[in-house]
Amino acid sequence: MLRRYPDAGEPLSCKPITKGLLNHGYRVSTTRGSYFLKHHLDDSTGDRATIVRQHRATQRLQSLGVPVAPPVQDTEGDTVTEIGGRCYALHPWVDGLHRAGAQLSTAQSERLGALLGAVHTGLEQVMGAGSGLAHRSVGYRSPDPADTFAVIDELLTAARRRRPRDAFDELAEHRLLERRTLLEQHADRRPPTPGAPATGWVHGDFHPLNVLYRGGDPVAILDWDRLGVQPRAEEAVRAAAIFFVLPAGKLELEKVREYARAYRRAAGAGAAELAAAVHRVWWERLNDFWILRWRYCLHDQRADPQFPAVSALAVWWTREYETVCEAFTG
Repeated sequence: MLRRYPDAGEPLSCKPITKGLLNHGYRVSTTRGSYFLKHHLDDSTGDRATIVRQHRATQRLQSLGVPVAPPVQDTEGDTVTEIGGRCYALHPWVDGLHRAGAQLSTAQSERLGALLGAVHTGLEQVMGAGSGLAHRSVGYRSPDPADTFAVIDELLTAARRRRPRDAFDELAEHRLLERRTLLEQHADRRPPTPGAPATGWVHGDFHPLNVLYRGGDPVAILDWDRLGVQPRAEEAVRAAAIFFVLPAGKLELEKVREYARAYRRAAGAGAAELAAAVHRVWWERLNDFWILRWRYCLHDQRADPQFPAVSALAVWWTREYETVCEAFTG
């Protein structure tokens, strides 16, 4: 692999990085420094053309001053290496720490919102107005409660049958029953299908494990696998719901408010756009059980630690809907 990158030096060590759910990463130390070697495994985003598009986007964003870590070019000027039918990319190693919203001050939360706004406006510049036509979400439908009820029944059966049964299974059953009741009560609030396709390019996976901090400042936005065309304000709301959720399943609304104001200023997004995004993401969360699908259908428990806060947030958000909406739009 490193023979393709003569300026990288001779390899000294290669250590796997445990964080990350979809791809494999390694810290490679050489005689000339450290690098991040990414092994693209996700079939939906791991083809060469998609990866090259991601790489070109980060190269162009860097020229605009967005903190990113574009890949290293090999002797042919390429940024993707294929070995055994799999794609790899070598990136400069960036020293830094991941910070959840609880570790951010209100001022840092404001800077985070401005950063995401800069990402969205930067992508609009570097990707071009018409370059995403083949990747647009054309009037995508919101989840149908009838489909969700079927999923709940399936997951309830799996949770009740699991042996040995533990506290997680008890919590899962409680949350599934609770969510079914909430959906029955709020079925009439399902968001309508948008009348026009999404037009904004977004990072697609903006959360604490994909933002590196050095001191109080973000120094790199990582993992652009989900780069695509989606409603941009929905990414802002989803990101806030991950960054600023507390273990008890509540959002730190003071931080959300400053984050959202900064995002709206930087992205040129209006309050109505954010309000619509809040409604769609709330409904999305109310119908989403990806962590339980991983546990009971894929037998993958890596996401289990996220479930208590994520499942409680859907309930709290429903109860405090107007307050949450005001925090994003006020």
